Amino acid sequence: MPHHSRLSTLVLDCKVDDLQASLEFWSAALGKPIADLDQDGDGRYAELGTDADEPIILLQKVDHESRVHLDIETDDVDAEAERLEKLGARKVAFVHRWWVMEAPSGHRFCVVRQQRKPFGPHLNRWE
Repeated sequence: MPHHSRLSTLVLDCKVDDLQASLEFWSAALGKPIADLDQDGDGRYAELGTDADEPIILLQKVDHESRVHLDIETDDVDAEAERLEKLGARKVAFVHRWWVMEAPSGHRFCVVRQQRKPFGPHLNRWE
């Protein structure tokens, strides 16, 4: 069955106690307004404002070293993860509703459910 995917989110993993200073820095550095100081109410996620045709920019409080990873959004998480495995990626862990994966280069990324509707102009269709 065909499914769709596209680049969804640039995630700034921040090894910090509080995201506020990081959020203010990245807002000023990227010229993007702060859209949500505490996305889930637990202090772990904050979002910068982006246009509908741009990737989401999400800051995530983490325990591992700070890094940047990307999310690929899809209307079929399992089918997309399987497609990427065939390209050489490997599944690392299933977390809540998404797959954490690792590219052959060692870069971590996530395959997540669709984040915005409609998907928009940068959509890939996979058979």
